Amino acid sequence: MWSNLPFELLANIFSYLSPDSLARAKSACKSWHTCANNSPSWATLPWRQYPPWFLALPTRNHGHFICARNPINDSWHLLPLDFIPNPIRPIAAVNGLILLRETTTTSLQLAICNPFTRQFRHLPKLNVTRTNPAVGVISLDSANFQVYVAGGMSEASSVGGGASYEPSLEVYDSVHENWKTIGSMPMEFAVRLTVWTPNESVYCNGILYWITSARAYTVMGFEIRNKNWRELGVPMADRLEFAALVERNGKLCLVGGTSDTGACIWQLEESNNWRMIEKVPQELWAKLFGGKGRWGSINTRCVCIGGTMCLYRDLGSGMLVWRECAENGTKWEWHWIEGCGTIKGVHLQNFPIKGLLLHPYLASSNFLLNE
Repeated sequence: MWSNLPFELLANIFSYLSPDSLARAKSACKSWHTCANNSPSWATLPWRQYPPWFLALPTRNHGHFICARNPINDSWHLLPLDFIPNPIRPIAAVNGLILLRETTTTSLQLAICNPFTRQFRHLPKLNVTRTNPAVGVISLDSANFQVYVAGGMSEASSVGGGASYEPSLEVYDSVHENWKTIGSMPMEFAVRLTVWTPNESVYCNGILYWITSARAYTVMGFEIRNKNWRELGVPMADRLEFAALVERNGKLCLVGGTSDTGACIWQLEESNNWRMIEKVPQELWAKLFGGKGRWGSINTRCVCIGGTMCLYRDLGSGMLVWRECAENGTKWEWHWIEGCGTIKGVHLQNFPIKGLLLHPYLASSNFLLNE
């Protein structure tokens, strides 16, 4: 019976499998492998009910690999990145893929990969060569996305002028596969996006947000539709030792804290005022930074997707997870997840990481084949 199932019915069955179960199904026979690789239906349907995987990517020269945590069976896996030709740093996850920047050049060169299918391609070069601009990502649907690049330092002029801040914004559309300059920005914003903004953006309700990386923290937003820039204050802006923006349930949230007072989560209301909606349990917060005081607090990072939010420091220190209850979607609970010290008996050195949450995409991507 299984060998005679119509392709469409088999693809629908596959859509209900978790990523690890689908990977095992793909290895059963050639026809199942072909179905799983070429059917787009499973990428957008019920498999998203499963928790996302946490991907830990080294932020420095600690190896060319990813440590990936499978939440279904609480196991860690090592994903080699030897299919990527040059050293890279991760920027963001989008549609099961990872946006990267190459580190072999000071000017921004972006690329994208799928670590599970080992596919990789470069994005086209920007219209304006830039160093250290802010980068933001927007998912348009399950297959398409946009990349925004703002600010940065332009190249020195060939007639003798020095490098200068670039007060313009470019967008890459994966549908058209090209860059387009779409507007300008106040020079003050260009400077701050270049000097004080990490490549960690959040898209929420038509606005792409970045937060400055130096105290006092502020938030800068770009309204996609009317191309206006805005600035928002931050609660405890001059006291927070770490601060991060995330999108949760369609709302912009700020996660921040200090080693003394703990960490809190604020939500931006329609009045553009911040309202505190949660305080991290003190015993879990203390466990996260392991008695390292302010040094442990300032190295805290946060990432969120769907009903899962993670606070982490490095690969081995463990992480705090705030997630929706399976039985009651309106209630969120805190959990402690142990860090990664060994994978299949191999001891791993602890190192700083960039954490990403994504749902593994195991089908071949036409976009990644079109370079």
